[in-house]
Amino acid sequence: MRTLLRLSTISAAIGLVSFSALATSAVAQQASPSANASRFGIAVVDVSYIFKNYAQFKNAMETMKTDIQSAEAKLKTEGQSLEALAEKAKSYQPSSDEFKQIDEEVARKKADLSIKMGRIRKDFQEREAKVYYDTYVQVRNMVQYYAQQNNIGLVLRFNGDQINPNNPKAVLSGINQLVVSQNNIDITPDILALLNGGGGSPAGVAPSASRAGQPRR
Repeated sequence: MRTLLRLSTISAAIGLVSFSALATSAVAQQASPSANASRFGIAVVDVSYIFKNYAQFKNAMETMKTDIQSAEAKLKTEGQSLEALAEKAKSYQPSSDEFKQIDEEVARKKADLSIKMGRIRKDFQEREAKVYYDTYVQVRNMVQYYAQQNNIGLVLRFNGDQINPNNPKAVLSGINQLVVSQNNIDITPDILALLNGGGGSPAGVAPSASRAGQPRR
C-alpha cells in the first residue's frame, strides 16, 4: 500500500513538473514579439529600428563616413595650399606682373576647388542614397519572404520607440502613427535576425516583391 501511495505521489509530481514546463513554454511563446503574427495573418515592422541595427547598413555608412573624412582632409590641404599662394602674392606690388600672375592663378584654382567640392558632395549624396535604397530593398524583400513563409497577408510599418512627452515633434509623430496598438505581431526582431544572419535578400522571394517599390502608372 505504501509503495502504491509513493508511486502515486511520484506520478503526481512528474505530472506537475510536466504541466509546469508546458505552461512555461506557452508563456514564453506568447511573450515572443511575433507570436500572434501567423495566427492573425497580420504583422508590424519597425523599419527605422532595422536600419539602425542592420550590421551591413551600419558598416556601409561607417565606410562612407571614413571616405568623407579622407576627402575633407584632401580638400583642406588644397585649401591651405591656396591660402599660401594668396599670401605669397602679398609680397609683390599689386601693379606688378608677378602679383597679377599669382592672383590669376589663385582665382583659377579657387574656382576649380569650388567645382571639385561640389562634385564630391554630389557623389557622396548619390552614394548615400544608393546605400539607403539597397538596404530598403533588402528589408522589403526579407519582409515579403517572411510573410510568405508564415502565412501573413499584411505587414504594416510602425515605430516602436517610446514617445518623449517633452518633445512636441515626437508627440505629434506618435499621434500620427498608423498603428496604435498591436498584440504580439511585431516581426522586427525576426527580420533583423534574418538580415544579420544571412546578410541580404532571400532567394525565395516571389517576383512581385521586386516590383513592390515601383511607382504605379
